[in-house]
Amino acid sequence: MDCFVYGTLTDPARVDELLDDWRFGPDAVLRGAHRVEGEYPTLAPGGETPGRILRTDDIDALDRYEGVDRGLYVRVAVPWAEGSGDQPGGDVQVYVGDPARLAVEDSIEWPGSGSLDARVASTMARECTVVARPE
Repeated sequence: MDCFVYGTLTDPARVDELLDDWRFGPDAVLRGAHRVEGEYPTLAPGGETPGRILRTDDIDALDRYEGVDRGLYVRVAVPWAEGSGDQPGGDVQVYVGDPARLAVEDSIEWPGSGSLDARVASTMARECTVVARPE
């Protein structure tokens, strides 16, 4: 599974602590969301974020690390940009933190109604793509 990472999981030593079987794919850019700082980094609508593709089948370990079960982050699917080189079709998983839980100073509004999960997933599926940079 491909995951777009933009914070602590871009560090190979950190990933080694969490996962037994993984590798980095290409550097990539998430278009349609920009990074904001808080206790931990998260994303807000608009702009773009540089990062890396982390490839692993152990998505449960990443969910635990990101605190998905505690509502700290949500994991959403974002499509690969068309023509993104030799990247497989399908989606890339992206973790987006709850700005209120991460002490983000900037006001972040994810459009739509419903839960944060639903608003983030809807916005990112509609407005975001991941673009692989040539390796």
